[in-house]
Amino acid sequence: MRSAARFLAFRRSFSSSVTAGGAETLSGKKWDALVIGGGHNGLTAAAYLARAGLSVAVLERRHIIGGAAVTEEIVPGFRFSRCSYLQSLLRPSVIRELDLKRHGLKLLRRNPSSFTPCLDGRYLLLGPDAALNHSEIAKFSKKDAESFQAYEKQLERFCEFMDFLLDSRTPEIRQDLSSFVSQVKDKLQASAFWSRCLQQTFTLGQKDMLDFVELLVSPASKVLNNWFEAEVLKATLATDAVIGAMASVHTPGSGYVLLHHVMGETDGARGVWSYVEGGMGSVSLAISNAALEAGAHIVTNAEVAQITVDAASGAITGVDLADGTHLLSSVILSNATPHRTFMELVSSDVFPENFLSAIKNTDYSSGTTKINIAVDRLPQFHCCNSIHSDVGPEHMGTIHIGSESMEEIDLGYRDALNGIPSKRPIIEMTIPSALDRTISPPGQHVVNLFVQYTPYKLSEGSWQDHNIRESFAQKCFSLIDEYAPGFSSSIVGYDMLTPPDLEREFGLTGGNIFHGAMGLDSLFLMRPVKGWSDYRTPLKGLYLCGSGAHPGGGVMGASGRNAASTVLQDLKRSSNA
Repeated sequence: MRSAARFLAFRRSFSSSVTAGGAETLSGKKWDALVIGGGHNGLTAAAYLARAGLSVAVLERRHIIGGAAVTEEIVPGFRFSRCSYLQSLLRPSVIRELDLKRHGLKLLRRNPSSFTPCLDGRYLLLGPDAALNHSEIAKFSKKDAESFQAYEKQLERFCEFMDFLLDSRTPEIRQDLSSFVSQVKDKLQASAFWSRCLQQTFTLGQKDMLDFVELLVSPASKVLNNWFEAEVLKATLATDAVIGAMASVHTPGSGYVLLHHVMGETDGARGVWSYVEGGMGSVSLAISNAALEAGAHIVTNAEVAQITVDAASGAITGVDLADGTHLLSSVILSNATPHRTFMELVSSDVFPENFLSAIKNTDYSSGTTKINIAVDRLPQFHCCNSIHSDVGPEHMGTIHIGSESMEEIDLGYRDALNGIPSKRPIIEMTIPSALDRTISPPGQHVVNLFVQYTPYKLSEGSWQDHNIRESFAQKCFSLIDEYAPGFSSSIVGYDMLTPPDLEREFGLTGGNIFHGAMGLDSLFLMRPVKGWSDYRTPLKGLYLCGSGAHPGGGVMGASGRNAASTVLQDLKRSSNA
């Protein structure tokens, strides 16, 4: 109870600092920068800009900040992380530099972190405890038990290489620098970047570097088959490779996302995923508190209708809001998707034809549905033979339902390719209330279902049809019943977000949770499109700061931090010109 009271007090103190509507109070002055969208990246960018002394305003379309990192009470008494639901990828540099723990961020480490029940009565638990992992995997394969630690160690070495890339701006060579000195500085910065990459490559060594390249280009199934023999272990790990993607475990390049298994960290512990007390909205609240403390202004119910450009000079002049308010600024950072930013908020004649063509051809396909459930009791998995209703190790981490083999995952993907929701959905189930007592009534729980695969467009019918929605939800609940009998009868209420819902409610084009696919052709120097990976755009003064920019999706904060750094660099160059 004390923990819940502390969180609610923090929430009340925050709410009094954000303006709900009233964007007209921001007009009448020229802002140093305006940020479109109050998602975690937009808030991060605003915090860094405000800390540098700029006047900044964040404009959020919805009634609440956070974008996809948000906590909402949909069923009375139950507070859901409606979209993103786990924390690990938030960059340590952002946590440290913005002092997010002082601003209310509290991470709840999960141990064990993974539970895969099997219909034959067996189960697999995995977590940060190496001894536990060895004994659990040995139930299925002694060979795999010996290999698993080496597998994780190799991925950790690869992630150490990736850390530098995630925290750095891309070494894009700019063509618009008029000053010879600026051109030289730009090329020196790019050279320093590639020199650092070469140094990291030498550190890895030739064997590991070849293995890294193989991981980047191979299907996850090939990588996992090379390491392991037990299907349940391979399937459990393979879900990391396809999470949020309209891709199969057999899709070339899906091996790269296996790095997410160990890419993030919690309090310095590599690969440890955590819940956030109060839900994922608490991440956004902490970042916004840092921004507010630095002097930023944050306004909700402030939908941006268009970015305004002076016809004569081609310079950005500000934004028009949906209510008719005009705000002035010559620097705009967009936390919206690249499609929304360039195809909807700005007149198309502003951009080069080849740039717009590349934006139009960005892959926004999605096979993801999120179901948030309020239950009156914990699920009891028959493989655990539990005789009590208390929280057990099986409730702590991610529960993998319907993915006992990689072929099951591939079959679900093939259904979606034909416009059919997976006949046996692939479900990642989490119960954050097992550790977080602030989000549900005593004795009751919040259950998150991250479900694949659900195509954006159905071959028959529409997601707007209540019967189709209800049928699919019940299919998911019935599948869980196979592993935890009686789960369906524990449901108090639920909230379901299909790909079209994610697009409409949260502005995620195509329902893609990453602001665009995370294939190798859409990362690093090619994100969002080739030639414009450094957060700048062909329209001077307009920057991307969301997940559609490098390094991509996930609650990282890296895009916001890097974009703010780019803006500050450009402003410094302008003042010195």
